[in-house]
Amino acid sequence: MYDRRTFLTALGGATAGMYLAGPAFAQGRKEVMLGDRRIKVVDIHYHAHVPAVMDVIRGTEFERNIGGSRNLGPERIAVMDARGIDVGVISANQYWWYACDRRLARDVVRVRDEAFAEWCDLHPDRYVFLTSVALQFPDLAADQLEYAVTELGARGASIGGHVEGVDPSIERFDEFWAKAQELDVPVFMHPGGAENVAREDGFEGRGDLGNIVGNPLETTMFLAHMIYDGTFDRFPRLKVVGAHGGGYFPAYLGRSEVACDVRGNADCLNQKKPSEYLWRNIWVDSMVFSEEGIRHLVAEMGASQVVYGSDIPFNWPDTIDLIVNSPSLSDAEKAAILGGNLVDMLRLSPDVASGNGNDY
Repeated sequence: MYDRRTFLTALGGATAGMYLAGPAFAQGRKEVMLGDRRIKVVDIHYHAHVPAVMDVIRGTEFERNIGGSRNLGPERIAVMDARGIDVGVISANQYWWYACDRRLARDVVRVRDEAFAEWCDLHPDRYVFLTSVALQFPDLAADQLEYAVTELGARGASIGGHVEGVDPSIERFDEFWAKAQELDVPVFMHPGGAENVAREDGFEGRGDLGNIVGNPLETTMFLAHMIYDGTFDRFPRLKVVGAHGGGYFPAYLGRSEVACDVRGNADCLNQKKPSEYLWRNIWVDSMVFSEEGIRHLVAEMGASQVVYGSDIPFNWPDTIDLIVNSPSLSDAEKAAILGGNLVDMLRLSPDVASGNGNDY
């Protein structure tokens, strides 16, 4: 079994040296300003994996699922400094371990979580992490979440939009949702191409449609199921963050809002209007890439429900300047979206995301 000391060794002297050179990095660190106030920027959508997972899956059918482009390393801090990101909230994605048996899934999650925790211990002012539980075993997932939060310092969980085609909103997964509510931690949902809703080859063609259309579609379906299946009513204090601006759900809220009233076969279990869950249980990240997109999210959900996300290390436009320069947002709303909402949700301590604060 992996131990945390091994992770330190694997990082090597270069990383340790980079950590000790922190003040030098700070000299070239972009400061995000609103007027004369420095703003804390917290990034909910920050992906990584650790090489130690390879030792767990080597020789299995899952070995092909790990790539080196998302390794944690000292260059990550330089990228954050250049963009003006104070804190990265690390999570894994793709969720290939949902197909693992119970033993392998347990080991994969444990190794990854302990490595993420070690990285965060090395850089306590720059990183926190989310566990990536084995949701196919809801009882195990609940235990993994509790261990990660209470023993390793995780600030919540990340999950996919489906579990091998099964919707996480059904009662089979209630043990996990109950634990997330009990611990009062958020669950970040990241899609993997809507394989649960698209027919075979349905996204073939130009434009990488599996990502461009499929990813927002999977998030949309996930949020719809969580609402219409009554999951938020069974667990009214749940906090769910939908990647990529919440998919299409906030963008076409009007149709979703009336579905239960006008469609005789809707069979809805939700006790409130979908918009009420958007204002209470659901947050979305800022990855919509346009001023109108940001304005519309805030109009439909409120600035309190929108948070900054970058999708580092993937090559997407950054939205920090878009938010800072938005003519439709007040300074208080900008500060909340860039970091204040996540500082509160993740209960970041004063030494994390240090700065003058988002106290508008």
